[in-house]
Amino acid sequence: MDTTDIFERLKNGETILSGDSQANSMREAAFATKRILLQMNDTADPNEVRKLLSEITGSEIDDSVTVFTPLHINYGKHTKIGKNVFINFDCVFLDIGGITIEDGVLIAPKVSLLTEGHGILPKDRQSLIPKPIRIKKNAWIGAGATILQGITIGENAVVAAASVVSKDVPDNTMVGGIPAKIIKTF
Repeated sequence: MDTTDIFERLKNGETILSGDSQANSMREAAFATKRILLQMNDTADPNEVRKLLSEITGSEIDDSVTVFTPLHINYGKHTKIGKNVFINFDCVFLDIGGITIEDGVLIAPKVSLLTEGHGILPKDRQSLIPKPIRIKKNAWIGAGATILQGITIGENAVVAAASVVSKDVPDNTMVGGIPAKIIKTF
């Protein structure tokens, strides 16, 4: 049995099997995050939003960051947010696998960043498979887009609204559709 902290194992990309002795600590952490999210999503004060988001992520959120709540995060400590980032209403961040949002990123309403997955076979379905998402500088994620686990969105890239991104997006590229495909480069 692995005695390494479950959150360290998740951050390292290790699959967590069903019945893991530390699995309950993931639920406890999610409920602790939810308590702070309730406060954060109930204030209109941008400074209070940044303060509470800093508490959720365990890192300082820069004054240049704007977050329109509600924002939904299941853990928070594996999310890193750069400077001059804009996050619009009603986004969902499942960050157990790690989310990095670099400087100048724009995230439209109802965007989902999903770093977690499960095994395809029924016997493996209760396992949790984490893979990080990285959104590089100046990328723009359009409304209702879904970014799946293990994806990197390139610098200056654009993800069209309602797209599902299941493959890495190169720098200076626009993608769209389900699954997202390259529309143009610039």
